[in-house]
Amino acid sequence: MDALNRKLMRDVWRLRGPMAAAAAVVASGIALFVALRSMHAYLLDAQARYYAEARFAEVFIQVTRAPGDLADRVLAIPGVAAARVRVVEDVILDVPGLAEPATGRLVGVPVPWRPVLNDLVLRRGSWPASGGEVLVSDAFARANRLHPGDTLGVVLAGRWQRLRIAGIAISPEFVYEIRGGGDVFPDNRRFGVVWMGEAPLAAAMGMRGAFNDLSLSLAPGAFEPEVIARVDRLLDPYGGQGAYGRDDHVSHRFLADEIAETAVTSVLIPAIFLAVTAFLLHVVLSRLVAMQREQIAVLRAFGYARAAVGAHYLGLAAVPSAAGAVLGGALGTWLAGRIAAIYTRFYQFPALGYRQDPWILALAVAVGGGAALLGAAGAAWRAASLPPAEAMRPAAPARFRRGLVERLGMRRLLTPAMRMLARNLERRPARAAMTVTGMALAVGMVVASVFIFDAIDFLRDAQFYHVMREDVTVVFQTPRSARAAHEVARLPGVLRAEDFRSVPARLRLGHRAERVPLLGISATAQLHRIVGRDLRPRHAPASGVLLTARLAEMLRATPGDTVEIEVLEGARPLRRAVVAATVDEAIGMSAYMDLGALHRLLREGPSISGTWLRTDAAHAGEVYAALMRMPAVSVVSVRQASLDGFRRTIDESFRTSVYVLVAFACVLAMGIVYNGARVALSERGWELASLRVLGFTRGEVSAILAGEQSVLTLAAIAPGFLIGRLLCALVALRFSSELFRIPLVVERSTYAVAAAVVMAAAAASAALVRRQIGRLDLVAVLKTRE
Repeated sequence: MDALNRKLMRDVWRLRGPMAAAAAVVASGIALFVALRSMHAYLLDAQARYYAEARFAEVFIQVTRAPGDLADRVLAIPGVAAARVRVVEDVILDVPGLAEPATGRLVGVPVPWRPVLNDLVLRRGSWPASGGEVLVSDAFARANRLHPGDTLGVVLAGRWQRLRIAGIAISPEFVYEIRGGGDVFPDNRRFGVVWMGEAPLAAAMGMRGAFNDLSLSLAPGAFEPEVIARVDRLLDPYGGQGAYGRDDHVSHRFLADEIAETAVTSVLIPAIFLAVTAFLLHVVLSRLVAMQREQIAVLRAFGYARAAVGAHYLGLAAVPSAAGAVLGGALGTWLAGRIAAIYTRFYQFPALGYRQDPWILALAVAVGGGAALLGAAGAAWRAASLPPAEAMRPAAPARFRRGLVERLGMRRLLTPAMRMLARNLERRPARAAMTVTGMALAVGMVVASVFIFDAIDFLRDAQFYHVMREDVTVVFQTPRSARAAHEVARLPGVLRAEDFRSVPARLRLGHRAERVPLLGISATAQLHRIVGRDLRPRHAPASGVLLTARLAEMLRATPGDTVEIEVLEGARPLRRAVVAATVDEAIGMSAYMDLGALHRLLREGPSISGTWLRTDAAHAGEVYAALMRMPAVSVVSVRQASLDGFRRTIDESFRTSVYVLVAFACVLAMGIVYNGARVALSERGWELASLRVLGFTRGEVSAILAGEQSVLTLAAIAPGFLIGRLLCALVALRFSSELFRIPLVVERSTYAVAAAVVMAAAAASAALVRRQIGRLDLVAVLKTRE
């Protein structure tokens, strides 16, 4: 081992504290990069393989009733490669062990099974062999602990029946299993897919020789908009509700949004950590070069080339980088496996074991190493550029003047230790600014990490306490007269009922178009309200249409514009309406009208799609039992059950990832604060040891350094809050999608947590540095040449 390598090892050992802090930050950044990038690759691979193997359709359309032989005419459309017609119906299920009604989506399948579009993957059990046997979705079965051989109650063709579960399956149509119609989070206990033989389902629904659902796959090179237009023209006479592509399929859209988010987070968050790594190493090595001027001069005088000296200091940066890469790679691989298990529960994919991609590990190490070397490059260049003769001379002493303490006449009010503290900060403003900047970054990262909990809590409260104030939502299979709502309102235990009309529609403005529900509600509605992100309720306009802000943005619509409304049910009329206003809702995209105004727009009588109910908790069971046996009812949604499902989804999906991010942010804070304190000790070791020789106690000497770090920590908190707010705004902007928008809500408690984390890191660093002060070699101080 030559002299430079020995010096390298000694410097690493002497600076083991700062090196360990830098390695921890490197490990955090690399672990996050490996975990998040691996999940991005995992989801992409799982989606592509599953869609291809199951022949997931590319175009979808629902109709009221179309003759079965129309499938041949669909297949004759240029660009259509395959078509599947079937019967699909939402019904109420009586699930063993579940007090509330569940919604089941009955989907017809061929019996015996033969490969078709949207193929099923059988998880357990067997295929249905008779009309009374069904398959149920795996997520629904797991949530309700259902097994092959169990039975479900259902109303079919006005008769109460029991269906036997033959097997458990999954489908590419329900990778993200939600009902749609405004639902964002899955409630697997109360919504599930039930696959039933085509013939018995068609007979029960009065659809023999007919279908109400069509799926298509396209030939290579087919132009999707043209195929959709032709399909719409063909199915319009049969109540076609407008064909749409895979991009608008609710399950695929949620999955695609998740993949897009992982692509962003896998770059953005690790980049912040690695930028801080570069900053840390730059500070450490810059100060080390300043302290080792004489050593650099000796090395250069003994014939070491500039490149060798520069490589030596780059090697110092490579040590924590290499250690962090090993630790971060292992930790990231472990985290990726844990997150993959969460995704497996959240998204319904076939069994696909997680395998670490070695290219992702290699890229993570390269990026981490590059950040470390980038941070060290400036210091290495300065070390290599020092001429030997200049480096032999001590650095020119700083020119100090009377400081603020002396000018304000505060000298006598402060102890000697306090005067030294104030002078050191005032006379080295650049160094103090760098330390404050590092600590402010730590505060900001903790704020941005904890902020996600604030956003989720705000969404929960806004949706379930300000918007959804009903206890039960009842949706009818088809639009009904107001008489149907009166029957529901007269049920024992119903205290209040408010009707609504929901119409699938395509809104157009210029060349832009969006498919959304058009919801008609009473202007005096109290159970279900239109509420913006400011939590102020809005009323449905007496005339015109109210658009959510996201929908208005997609259409480039402003109040006063006239939008074209293509109604996607019945005769599919085209209407026009003026945009009355917009409302900034956090979830979904919708258009609202006054209930009477919507009836006039549709030129129909007072028909309704469903009703919102407030019920007496003591009679809730009776209400549920009565609704289960109403043939006209297809969906019963209980607000408290939806709230429980929201909390369960957040606990299973978001909290684990966010806790990991918060933990890494705390590591970042500790690394920055400890690094600053430890480097300050290295720089001022001679000064502090001299004070010990002059009679200062270890506690007094420690107080000087700890006091200085405390002042810098307190000074970093306010700018850290500002940095955190900016990072939160970036997160809210980057993670907003068409279906879900993160609100920029940062609670005071989040700022308090961030400040507490950094102050705790400062206290722990002070304790560690105090131990180092106790080990100062006072004899070595007395032997210095000065």
